[in-house]
Amino acid sequence: QVQLVESGGGLVQAGGSLRLSCAASGRTLSTYAVAWFRQAPGKEREFAAGINWSGGTTDYADSLKGRFTISRNNAINRVYLQMNSLKPEDTAVYYCAARPNTYYRDSTYYNYWGQGTQVTVSS
Repeated sequence: QVQLVESGGGLVQAGGSLRLSCAASGRTLSTYAVAWFRQAPGKEREFAAGINWSGGTTDYADSLKGRFTISRNNAINRVYLQMNSLKPEDTAVYYCAARPNTYYRDSTYYNYWGQGTQVTVSS
């Protein structure tokens, strides 16, 4: 099993930045694909960013390209989401998720999930 814990969320003014961290334990993440998802109140959970096992390939939701950056450090079992130029529309609970080997955008393919961290962007 893989246990995931997100941190780094909070309240920030529009235009500001936050850096989310996903810490893994139980197993190494070196061969796992990892993704960030987010869910705003009353809305469906949506894909935000993904990264393959080596970190050589990254993927972003269209609305987040150029503002968010996903990265990973397999040596310490951590994945990060750097969020810049934040907008009120980015307000959501952010989750990290992992699965062995193959990457997918669809959240239903992931069985390992963190508890989520709240990001609130004020106008």
